[in-house]
Amino acid sequence: MPHLPNRIISHRYKNLAGWLRLSAAIALPGIACAPLFAQFSGFTPNNLVVSRSVYSATASTITIGEQLPLVCGTQATCPGQAVANGSYPFVFNNDAVDGQFGITSPILLDQISTGGALINTLAIPTSGPDQIVTSFSSKSELALNLSLDGRYITFMGYVTSPNTIDASNANTPGLIDPTDAVGSAVYRGVAQVDALGNVEVTDTNAYSGDNGRGAIYTGDPNGVYFTVGNDNSGNQPTGLPLTPVLAALVNATGAQVITPGATPGTPLQAGSFNVTEEGDKADKPGKDNNFRGLTIFKNTLYVTKGSGSNGIDTVYQVGTAGTLPITGGATITILPGFPTVLAKKASINTIYPFGIWFANSTTLYVADEGDGNLSDAGISTLAGLQKWSLVNGSWTLDYVLQNGLNLGQPYGIANYPSSLNPATAGLRNITGRVNADGTATIWATTSTVSNNADQGADPNLLVSITDLLANTSPAAASGEQFTIVKAAKYGEVLRGVAFTPGSTAPPAPGNIVVTSSALVYSRATKDYTGTLTITNNSSSPISGEVVVALTGLTTGVTLNGNPPTFDGSPAVIFPAGTLNPGQSASQPISFSDPSNARIVFTPVIIPVV
Repeated sequence: MPHLPNRIISHRYKNLAGWLRLSAAIALPGIACAPLFAQFSGFTPNNLVVSRSVYSATASTITIGEQLPLVCGTQATCPGQAVANGSYPFVFNNDAVDGQFGITSPILLDQISTGGALINTLAIPTSGPDQIVTSFSSKSELALNLSLDGRYITFMGYVTSPNTIDASNANTPGLIDPTDAVGSAVYRGVAQVDALGNVEVTDTNAYSGDNGRGAIYTGDPNGVYFTVGNDNSGNQPTGLPLTPVLAALVNATGAQVITPGATPGTPLQAGSFNVTEEGDKADKPGKDNNFRGLTIFKNTLYVTKGSGSNGIDTVYQVGTAGTLPITGGATITILPGFPTVLAKKASINTIYPFGIWFANSTTLYVADEGDGNLSDAGISTLAGLQKWSLVNGSWTLDYVLQNGLNLGQPYGIANYPSSLNPATAGLRNITGRVNADGTATIWATTSTVSNNADQGADPNLLVSITDLLANTSPAAASGEQFTIVKAAKYGEVLRGVAFTPGSTAPPAPGNIVVTSSALVYSRATKDYTGTLTITNNSSSPISGEVVVALTGLTTGVTLNGNPPTFDGSPAVIFPAGTLNPGQSASQPISFSDPSNARIVFTPVIIPVV
C-alpha cells in the first residue's frame, strides 16, 4: 500500500555489529536454507561492493488464473490471467499475459576483495520505515555509485515489501496516471549507505510507471542526489498540447535532482534532451530521456541511454562542463564523436551503452550490453567493454574488449533448468581504478540472453579486466582477458559494483600501501576528519620514519596542523618505528574545506635521507 503523506521520508538504520540479522531464511526450491549472514561489521576502504538480489517469493505468491496486474488502472484494460505460479524461475512466464510483470525482492550488498573473496554482507531493510527493495528481473536497477566525497554508496529501489507484484510499473503516489495498467502506487527511493552500514532512504515521485536505475550523491554538507531512470508505462494521448498528466510525466523522467531527506513533491529534472536537437523528427514525449547509467567526472554529470525505441542510444553530457546542474533545467548534449543514430534504427551494428567510467580526462570506458537478441550475442563486435579516447575534441572508439566474456556461449548454474541456461551478451554497470603501473582495472556486471521469458532474471556474473591505459591499438589489447570475479547462484542476480565508502585515495606504489578512511564532517569545527593508514605489503620489515605527501590536494582545501610540505604538497609524518610484513600504522588527518569541494589527493611516499 502507498505510504501516508505525513510519513517521515528520510530514515536512518543503525547496523551495529552483531545486531543485523535476517528475520527468516529465504526459501529457494532445491536449496537447503540457512541465514544469509550473521552480522555486518562495516566496510573497509579499497574493497568492492556488489549489489545482489535473491528471489524470495514462493509458489503461493501468485495463483494461476488470477488477474494480472492485481490492481488495474482506472482507465486501463487488464485482461491478463496468470499462467504460472510464483515459483522461480518459471514465474516470469507471466510476462506473456502481463507486459508490466515484475516481483520485488530483497537487496543485499556484498563486500568483496578486488579478487572476489567475500568479506561480509549487508542486508538492506525490507520492512518498517527504512524498507527498500528491487524488482528482481529489472536488469537496469541497483547501480551502485560512490559519493563524490567518498563517504557513501547510493542506489535506487522501491519503498515497499518483498514479493510485491508489478511495483516496477506502478505509479508513484504523487503522480498518478490512470491509463497505467498497474493501478497501485509505490514511491521510488534513493538509499544512501555509509561505511558503518547506516542506511538513509529518501522517497521520490519521479519515475512513475517505471524505474529509477542509479543515483550518485554529491557529498556532505548540502549535497544532492543525481538520479537516472524512466517513467510512463501508460497510454496518455501524445498530441499537443500535452495532457497535464503527460506533462508531469515528461518532467519526472530521465536525469533528476533529489534533495536528501526532502518530502516527495514535484520532481526536479536536471536537464532534458530531444532528438529534434539533432535534426530528427520528435519522438514520444519524454522517452528521449530514458537514461540508464550515470557518472560525475571533474564536476560534470554524464548519462547514457541504451534501450527503448525512442531517442538516441549514446553517451550524454548534462549541462556545462565543470558545473553540476543542481537547480535543474540544463541542456543535455551528445558527447562529440559518439553515435547519433536514432534508437528506432538500432541493430547489431549500433551501441547500447550502460555504465561508464572515466580513467582520466581523455579515456572513457563504456559498458555495452548488446542488443538483447540471443542470435546476435556471439557475433556482436560492439558488446563488451568499449574504450574511447578524446582526440582533438572528439571521442574516438579505440577497441572493444571481449576476450574471456564468452559472448553467446551458454553456461550452467547448479539446480537451474538447463533449458534456460544464460549466455553473456555484454556488460552493464562498471567501476574501475587506475593502477600505479599505468594500467586500469575495470570491474563489470554482465548482461545475458537466454530462453527465459524475462532475461533480466538470469543469474549473471561479475567480471574484471586490466587494460594498458595509454594503449589505443586493438592489436596490442588483443591479449587482455576478462576473468570471473563472482557468479550469481540459483535465484540470484548481480546488478551494481562500486568501491567501498572511504576509498578516497588509491594505493601508493612500492612496498607501503596508503589508504584513507572516510572523512567525517564536524558541524562544530567545520572540518573534515579521518585517518591515514600505511601498511607494509612487502615480505620484509620496514624501519624508520615514513613521510606521505598528499599530492594533488583539492584547491582551496588545507591540511590542518601546520604540516611540512614537499614540492608544495602537505605531508603526514609517521614517526620512526618498525612495520613488520602486513602490519599497519595510522595517523589522524583533518582538513579545512571552506567551499565544501570534493576532497581529493594522491598519497606519495617521500624517501627519507
